[in-house]
Amino acid sequence: MSTLNAPLAATRNGAVEFAPEALELQDRTSRSRSGLFALGGLTLTVLVVCVCAAQTHLLLPEPVRLWVPAQLAGAFGSVGPGLGSGALIAVLALMFVAYVVAVRHATLLSARAVIGTIIALHALVLLAPPLVSSDVFSYQAYARMFAQYGANPYLHGPHAFALDPIYQFIESKWVNMPSAYGPVFTALSALLAPLSIAAGVLAYKGIAAVSSLVVIALTWQTARLRGLDPIRAVALVGLNPLLVVYGVGGGHNDLLMLALVMAGVYFLLRHRDRAGGASIALASAIKLTGGLLGPFALASVSDPLTRRRRRELITGGILAAVATAALAFSMFGTGSLHLLSTLRHAQAMGDWHSIPGFISTRLGLGTIGHLTGILLGGVFVVVFAWLLRRVWRGELDWIDGAAWATAAMLVTASSLLPWYVAWLMPLAALASDRRIVRASLALTGVVLGVTLLGYIPHIYGIGL
Repeated sequence: MSTLNAPLAATRNGAVEFAPEALELQDRTSRSRSGLFALGGLTLTVLVVCVCAAQTHLLLPEPVRLWVPAQLAGAFGSVGPGLGSGALIAVLALMFVAYVVAVRHATLLSARAVIGTIIALHALVLLAPPLVSSDVFSYQAYARMFAQYGANPYLHGPHAFALDPIYQFIESKWVNMPSAYGPVFTALSALLAPLSIAAGVLAYKGIAAVSSLVVIALTWQTARLRGLDPIRAVALVGLNPLLVVYGVGGGHNDLLMLALVMAGVYFLLRHRDRAGGASIALASAIKLTGGLLGPFALASVSDPLTRRRRRELITGGILAAVATAALAFSMFGTGSLHLLSTLRHAQAMGDWHSIPGFISTRLGLGTIGHLTGILLGGVFVVVFAWLLRRVWRGELDWIDGAAWATAAMLVTASSLLPWYVAWLMPLAALASDRRIVRASLALTGVVLGVTLLGYIPHIYGIGL
């Protein structure tokens, strides 16, 4: 609104003053425009990433960086130019800035604008090639091992079937690693084993996109139940660059796990405790991380007046766990019991994005990095127990406690990949403590910033 058209207040010493209401309206209009520009900036930067991905080796999984098969190049193919490291860093940095601005002004934006942008971003990354990670090929490898070769994916790595066409797409770090995924996901992936490699990639990316949209829909509904602004909540989750570009773009099963976690939260808030317990248990059978919410959900119903709810929650979890165990033993025998040792080994390997991994692999201080990992693991256990105790005593909201615990887990983990930040975002969006929103934005920025360091050639040995 132009100041020329703003209502005038009483004059003082001959000076014209504008009504406070008009100035406030003008400020809201300006911030709303900033939010719309931010949504446009997000869409534009994601479009640039998707159009240029097939020609930008830093955006591709390591096994296909030298040559991308036409069937994996995505709908844009080789239309766009390749981005150099500087240009890519600039695009992703602008994407993050636009995200922060959009979240900041989300309360002034319409639901149609925010949700429309979220859907557009998801559609764009679906049209791109698989982005950054080779995990989507590992999913197919474990599925083929079981469905086509009759091998147990919890006992063998993809190297056992090196003549299979999928083997050339497995990152060298994982060729000897048995599956680190839950039995429900492994069983689901076995159903997709007959698909071609390209069709399999699209299927897993489609599952990730649909799961992400389910997370966003549940975040909207749950925010309303908690008396929070649903537009800001879904903006925090659905516009997050790490979730969209790295999570959905990479076809990661973390989003399927997260959809079940959020279903559990929604059911619990609607007092459908048995369904809530079952959803959380099933989430952990996709990826073990999904079980972190369970203790906080149990602690939240510790009051004697809610013992029946606690029994229902436990009953739902046990029923789902029994069904999962029956599925696992019928398909994989005792092989699935090796899952925990595989996870410990994967965590011990770490990655350079985490604090211990950075110290070990990039600074070359292996012993110090290992000791740092042990120390941080102890810190997480203490923080987790403290938060759980506060929830049990009624001093802390259970979703807030789970959100802070998830943030602590990410910070102290020995393995921290960019899309793991997605685990935190819905819980942060639903927290009553607004500090966790700021912490989630800061963590997104730090993880993205560390990731961007890997795109700078030969800086402290970090360059990819």
